[in-house]
Amino acid sequence: MLAALSREQVRELDRLITEECHVPSLVLMENAGRGAAEIIERELGGNSALGSRRVVVICGPGNNGGDGFVVARRLCVRGASVQVFLSANPDDLAGDARINYEAWRGVGGRVSVLDEISRVADLERALSEADAAVDALLGTGLHRNVEGLLAEIVEALNQANVRRFALDIPSGLHANTGSPLKAAVVAHHTITFGHLKLGLLSSRGAAHAGRVEVVDLGVPASISERVGRAAGVIQAEDLMGLIAPRSIAEHKGSAGRVVAVAGSAGKSGAALLLARGALRAGAGLVTICTFPEAAAALDQRVLEEMTARIDPNRIEASLDERLANADVVAIGPGLGLDELARAVVDHVVLRWNGFKVVDADAITHFKDRAQLLRTAPGHIVLTPHPGELGRLLGIDPKEVERDRFAALGTAVELTGAVVLLKGPRTLIAGPNAPLPWINVEASAALATAGAGDVLSGILAALGCTMDPVSAAYAAAYIHGRAAARWAERSGVDRGLLAHEVADEVPAVIAALTASHA
Repeated sequence: MLAALSREQVRELDRLITEECHVPSLVLMENAGRGAAEIIERELGGNSALGSRRVVVICGPGNNGGDGFVVARRLCVRGASVQVFLSANPDDLAGDARINYEAWRGVGGRVSVLDEISRVADLERALSEADAAVDALLGTGLHRNVEGLLAEIVEALNQANVRRFALDIPSGLHANTGSPLKAAVVAHHTITFGHLKLGLLSSRGAAHAGRVEVVDLGVPASISERVGRAAGVIQAEDLMGLIAPRSIAEHKGSAGRVVAVAGSAGKSGAALLLARGALRAGAGLVTICTFPEAAAALDQRVLEEMTARIDPNRIEASLDERLANADVVAIGPGLGLDELARAVVDHVVLRWNGFKVVDADAITHFKDRAQLLRTAPGHIVLTPHPGELGRLLGIDPKEVERDRFAALGTAVELTGAVVLLKGPRTLIAGPNAPLPWINVEASAALATAGAGDVLSGILAALGCTMDPVSAAYAAAYIHGRAAARWAERSGVDRGLLAHEVADEVPAVIAALTASHA
């Protein structure tokens, strides 16, 4: 698991390093800038190509600007043609930023001061002739909206047809939430220092950050561990202890029994996708339990799945007959929002004492009554997208996206459940795991109907052998990796069908279990 730090933890780590470990902050700045310059050089074609490259570096008055001056000096020494712009009066520079400004000037570097909006035209001309631009404008300490001259600079950078590199975090992003503070740089590549920053790992932050790489500052891991972490990024290694090769004695009954309470007239496909995800993730038996009309349609299509009917006249008894032998129940996709569906959801979620994956329509049924989930027996994993979580919390989905980490924490506190918040950066947390897990393994190709249904099926299958939090983060990783495999093989970022996500799952699991061979 990779640690992600909040802005406050980054500040505390800097204090520990400089005050207790006696590593000068100037050394940290030099390490950061050197590492960033090496990455930029690599991305621009290496040392042999750097002599023909033009690079614009945009510095602010703080430490992020100081990092930029180091990058400029390092690239210049390596042969690049570097032009530096500064968003403040040089006389206002202080500390390490001042020292590195003087070092840049000392090696013959020039600085163009952007102290008037009209001067942004000079920056625009320089960007139009550049191969790359380096954003060293604002850094992680920003807490106010980006307006005026700074907004003009950010807009010029975003509009330029140039490769954009951000140092530490794209300027204008909130370091903890990843939300733009009005104006924010959209980078192709973010080079962050020491550790991942929380804001880079939200969905909106990821859209601004592009590819993210971490530069080592030369600080022992034992020092970093003292400040803790704000979240953990899921790695393949985190799953290898959870998924092991099966015993030769395994059979379909012992491999996991999943009941999918899903589908309704015209929406039977959601139930099929859920079931396919569960089977591909290793469930031995999957039964789709649904309303008679939907079951009749499914009977013409199912192969490996079984079907069972919910009797509208004896809802609880007909459900109990199917739940009696279930290891995990996944409920919600395509189920509907009428009173009959609500009666089904309430009986399964609020009365059955087992592991329940609650998704889609089943989540919406708890709008204005989410607190009831705290009283439910067994284990619950909620798998909302931002719209569903917004309904559950009584807020606009835009509020969820503005601070996904806060919305996740509120949902866990309100429901007492494990919550998996879907998105380009899926988040998972629970009552016994309050610090979120973040899944960054994904693909834009996952923007396809039914992908969430497949995720619920994968999660249900894994829940047959794992605790709720482990099943949730493992399912998120496997689901995202399955889509990424398809995209890598096909070479496109669209056209993926949900059932194809399920069909990639065995190969992902094979890679995870290879270390046990």
